[in-house]
Amino acid sequence: MTELTTTLIHHPYIPPAGFDAPQPGVFKASTVIFPNVAAMRHFEWKDKSAYTYGLHGTPTTYRLEERLCTLEGGLQCLLLPSGLAAIANVALSTLKTGDEVLIPDNAYGPNKALAEGELRSWGISHRFYDPMKPQDLAAKISPQTRLVWLEAAGSVTLEFPDLCELVRLCQARGVLTALDNTWGAGLAFAPFDMIPGVSPNLAVDISVHALTKYPSGGGDVLMGSVMTRDAALHLKLKLTHMRLGFGVGANDVEAVLRALPSLALRYQAHDASTRTLANWCLTRPEFAQVLHPALPDSPGHAHWRALCGAGPGAAAGLLSVMIDRRYSQAQVDAFCDALKLFKLGYSWGGPMSLVVPYDLASMRSGWPEHLKAGTLVRLSVGLEAVADLQADLAQALQKLA
Repeated sequence: MTELTTTLIHHPYIPPAGFDAPQPGVFKASTVIFPNVAAMRHFEWKDKSAYTYGLHGTPTTYRLEERLCTLEGGLQCLLLPSGLAAIANVALSTLKTGDEVLIPDNAYGPNKALAEGELRSWGISHRFYDPMKPQDLAAKISPQTRLVWLEAAGSVTLEFPDLCELVRLCQARGVLTALDNTWGAGLAFAPFDMIPGVSPNLAVDISVHALTKYPSGGGDVLMGSVMTRDAALHLKLKLTHMRLGFGVGANDVEAVLRALPSLALRYQAHDASTRTLANWCLTRPEFAQVLHPALPDSPGHAHWRALCGAGPGAAAGLLSVMIDRRYSQAQVDAFCDALKLFKLGYSWGGPMSLVVPYDLASMRSGWPEHLKAGTLVRLSVGLEAVADLQADLAQALQKLA
């Protein structure tokens, strides 16, 4: 090679092997180089025995997938560009025209919107069930039902269903279950071994996780995962993943890998602060109801206690309050605007506390009987000092007057 540009592209230097450091190396690739034609023809990406193209995996993505399997107890994992993309991957892998999907009425809103939009237009029907009434799910499972979504705790209102009974119902009917496990984060309970020691194993078929939240921990990464313990089901999900061209950026994977070692510590810190604030909120007359699974009067508390236990680090960092109906929407908005440490913003799981007021009536099939009348505000408790967060809530409540 005589030309400098050619030499720079095809430089012969290879660093010595054996380098190691606390943080793993980051491999960025679309093109993957093969040693010969035979390898190009026979290398297999589906079982992770080799590398063929950036979308199908690199040492960086394989490493994160394996660590997430350790976290949640799965055997196979896929990475996707968001939690919603993970939900869509499950739907598009498991449903076809004429099928039906059942979704809890308190599910993550975009999951319901996907069913009402794209899935419906493709001839896939859906119904919403009351997750707090297993008999409602039992009554709605039909011969066309191919997938049942589960969520614990419920989105925004944080009810905790009898998850074990819902899974038993689906297993008895031979219906696939998919759990949105973002709230539990693989720490509050084990989705693939809900009651250790019980045989046959009580487990969901698929666990979906918005890594955007607690695994990332910084409020700066969008990513999702889909996990299974069944090889055939995983291959089905993986082929859909391949055909849709889903991929994640290596730097985002690096950020999640860097954050994972502190996940349990952060989750426990979020949990402890949130329980403190939840109990303080119970003393405030402005709140008609305080929703948090660890509170004895919160809907589904007994189910949470049975599945997650009462120990630290088992109730996440979300808290919702039902502001008494004597206050107008304008007053509630003024309360939210007056908060200084709780910032107005979606998502959760990062270091900064967040607040969102919701129009709950527009999000549910009907007003849940276990919720009191009022205006719901969700708080995502960050990693600030809990005394400062409590003082912030107290000063903002003066705006309700």
